[in-house]
Amino acid sequence: MSPKAPITQDVMTIPRKLPEGKINLVGLTRDQLRRALIEHGTPERQAKMRTGQIWQWIYQWGVRDFAEMTNLAKAYRAQLAESFVIEIPEVVTRQVSEDGTRKYLCRIAGGHEVEVVYIPEEDRGTLCISSQVGCTLTCSFCHTGTQKLVRNLTAAEIVGQVMMARDDLDEWPTPGAPKDETRLLSNIVLMGMGEPLYNFENVRDAMKIAMDPEGISLSRRRITLSTSGVVPEIARTAEEIGCLLAISFHATTDETRDVLVPINKRWNIEGLLQALASYPKASNSERITFEYVMLDGVNDSDEDAHRLIDHIKRHKIPAKINLIPFNEWPGAPYKRSSNNRIRAFANIIYQAGYASPIRKTRGEDIMAACGQLKSATERARKSRKQIESEAGLG
Repeated sequence: MSPKAPITQDVMTIPRKLPEGKINLVGLTRDQLRRALIEHGTPERQAKMRTGQIWQWIYQWGVRDFAEMTNLAKAYRAQLAESFVIEIPEVVTRQVSEDGTRKYLCRIAGGHEVEVVYIPEEDRGTLCISSQVGCTLTCSFCHTGTQKLVRNLTAAEIVGQVMMARDDLDEWPTPGAPKDETRLLSNIVLMGMGEPLYNFENVRDAMKIAMDPEGISLSRRRITLSTSGVVPEIARTAEEIGCLLAISFHATTDETRDVLVPINKRWNIEGLLQALASYPKASNSERITFEYVMLDGVNDSDEDAHRLIDHIKRHKIPAKINLIPFNEWPGAPYKRSSNNRIRAFANIIYQAGYASPIRKTRGEDIMAACGQLKSATERARKSRKQIESEAGLG
């Protein structure tokens, strides 16, 4: 095994306190932005046009200073600066893995921290963003789940993660320059810290902003929301967001899933499958992704593979199954399935006619891999004994 390449880490200490009384325009829907402008002196007859102009400056060009919005009158720019700010989460640390994966620790209002991961690939660049500080689900294999839920992120803090990554990738276009269709950040996955469907409205508003054609302009088919199975919100996701769906499935019996994904005690496998079968966006071209973490001796038998196929076929769900080698963390109560076992499991699924890619582990050397995200300060606060105790080993 080759030695690990050195990790690069930059520490940025740029405190960003929101000036008292000023409104952050980031995260407002178009309608909310228009209303805010009118309430702070923009004539109503101009409000729609001004909303469009400011929207483009913020989300298409990445401008944070009203003085740079050159198609607005100088006096109007000064007026905007008196009432509003354009603020995104502050980058505290930035780490780069030997494989090019980047992990950011971002500070938000109240001094809380969330982690964001950028994964570069040949044909895409995926940003894994967070929707909550901590998580309430306590999935037993997930490091993030050992951190208690602090609060939901706002729409500004969610879309702000995308803007922060575009800053770091230097990917904001220059006004007037020829349009470049190649994107370093081409896909978003809501697979970071938290359960997105427990913060539905903020996630929806943030993704609407990301999809807006006059701004960041990401296709809805390049956004994937991952849920552990908040059944009542699944149909709503299709109707109000329209993105692709991924399910943190991880087990084929209720007995095992109750332990791995405790939300299963509220909405069991059968109820979840019924909701997925009627997901309005599901079609052969928009399959639902089943995420399945491979845990040695827990959920990785041939019988599990056959049961998984039976669940999907019985409900006629267009699906692909992402097999995820377990990313072990200090005090984790499980071991990763062997490569041979994972390949055998994948082959059973493939022979049944379903795509069964084995996810390549990325960013393990910087604890950026799936299920490993956790606020650095939260991690430092706890001894190994505490982590093991929370994971059920103590």
